Amino acid sequence: MLSKVQLGKNGITENFIATLKSHFERHRDVRIQVLKAAREDKTMKEYEAEILKKLGKNYTARTIGFVIKLKRWRKERE
Repeated sequence: MLSKVQLGKNGITENFIATLKSHFERHRDVRIQVLKAAREDKTMKEYEAEILKKLGKNYTARTIGFVIKLKRWRKERE
């Protein structure tokens, strides 16, 4: 099952990361829709790198358009 989260003008906050972690308790994959207000501050690759840095090594990401797909793995990834 795929979970969906929106990233808005507040950007990546501690609350946003906590929300992602709570979604990963029930789901293996999470899709983040980056809204237009958030795209004015950073590029998609910057958001992807920051999210992966805050989540840890058990996660991988793929950016397609304005959507970041996150996947949780059982073992740490490089």
